[in-house]
Amino acid sequence: MSEADKPLKPPPPGFAPTPSRGKFTLHNGPTFRASASGDVRTGMWVLDRHCNGMGFLHGGMTCAFSDSALAWAVWSATGKMSVTLKLTMEFMDIVREGSWLEAHPHVTLIDGDHVHVTARLVKEDGGIAARADAIFRTLRRKA
Repeated sequence: MSEADKPLKPPPPGFAPTPSRGKFTLHNGPTFRASASGDVRTGMWVLDRHCNGMGFLHGGMTCAFSDSALAWAVWSATGKMSVTLKLTMEFMDIVREGSWLEAHPHVTLIDGDHVHVTARLVKEDGGIAARADAIFRTLRRKA
């Protein structure tokens, strides 16, 4: 992580840096994952580069963060990589620059290769910033 990519402050206790998965993640991060076994929360500090011209979290960044957090929940439930088939967002409140935001995902259904998952995006004060619902398709490795 370069000096410019370091978060404003360390994550809350129980979170560790998310391993990078490529250039997109490096540019849009850093993000953090809960470190306790079975805890699939993902968190991030909202930095200037994540914000729109009004100084709060851009909807596109909210979608990217949600997609990554939901994919992590799918991996945790199935042990398989996956691709997003459908992602639906409901925006409920703004998240200001400098705020901590957590995704609280939950797999609701595994139907063969399709995994349905939902997440609440929770602000520091406990308020709900958004809700994400998605369907992922797990990938099979060819022998």
